[in-house]
Amino acid sequence: MENKVKVAVVGASGYSGMELLRYLLLHPKVELVAVTSRSLAGKPLTSEFPRFRRVGNADALTFTAPDAQALKDSGAAVAFLAVPHGVAAEYAIPLLALGLKVIDLSADFRLRDAALYKEFYHHEHPAPELLDEAVYALPEVRAEAIKAARLIACPGCYPTSILLPLIPLLRAGLLQDSPISVSSMSGASGAGRKEAVSLLFSEVQNSLRSYSVPLHRHLSEIGQELAIAAGRPVPLSFVPHLVPVHAGIISTIFAKPVAGITPEQIEAAYEEAYADKPFVRLLGRNQSPDTKNVAGTNFIDIGWALDMRSGQLILMSAEDNIGKGASGQAVQNLNLICGFEETTGLILA
Repeated sequence: MENKVKVAVVGASGYSGMELLRYLLLHPKVELVAVTSRSLAGKPLTSEFPRFRRVGNADALTFTAPDAQALKDSGAAVAFLAVPHGVAAEYAIPLLALGLKVIDLSADFRLRDAALYKEFYHHEHPAPELLDEAVYALPEVRAEAIKAARLIACPGCYPTSILLPLIPLLRAGLLQDSPISVSSMSGASGAGRKEAVSLLFSEVQNSLRSYSVPLHRHLSEIGQELAIAAGRPVPLSFVPHLVPVHAGIISTIFAKPVAGITPEQIEAAYEEAYADKPFVRLLGRNQSPDTKNVAGTNFIDIGWALDMRSGQLILMSAEDNIGKGASGQAVQNLNLICGFEETTGLILA
């Protein structure tokens, strides 16, 4: 029998954790050996998530309290951290010391600057000594660095939907040095699996609303990564909206192209960046992506349009916020660090 990579999920009871379980239980090269949850410790996995009955080895798994040594003793070589920011580092530090590789879905290791983290997350960074080591793990941009890393910082859901359309154009010098505006809409699962009046069905249904304006936390990592791509600071306005669906993100980006830009230059920049990237689907000019086509997948669909009357370049993307925006991308990074084909376990009907 082929040796499988043993993995653990810390914080397996949330939406991202549940989606991780879906991918990992069906992954042909992975054995899920531990799932943790403080609130569910001692309960069988399938009693909380009946959907996983008879899926992989789910029936044999029981939630345990999170403990680094116990995860090491389980045989896990890789630990996914699907816990809130500020908590992930609490587990990352001892897990790394015990020799496990860590794939963090929280925001704890996305930023290179501890002061910037404090500005946006309102507390001191819990492990600033690890920031230089952590890799901001956008697979389409940093595959080689990801392969060699032991601490993976998975990008946020909104940043993924914004960075992938913009980075190729910034690298190619096709955008002016002027402010970029972004309007994004996300399903309610983006807020996590928690009790909150604002997320009740009766509050969300038949309603749209913006929130966290003008300083959403994800602005920090978006700005960091755009500046790296452009070689200069990139001013950005970002307005997120909550929409009455479970999952999915649509982002619409408005940018000023350089004078004389042609559609062929835009197409060439995208083709050069993503022609061999299996999870980026380029829809082309004047094509609008739709969340129904990416829901439950690890794909991101990108379209674009040139508005000659306003002199604007309009970029559009769609992804599943707990798929490509979180758990799917985390498994994509697992495939890279383990030397698997990037699509392994991720092409699910």
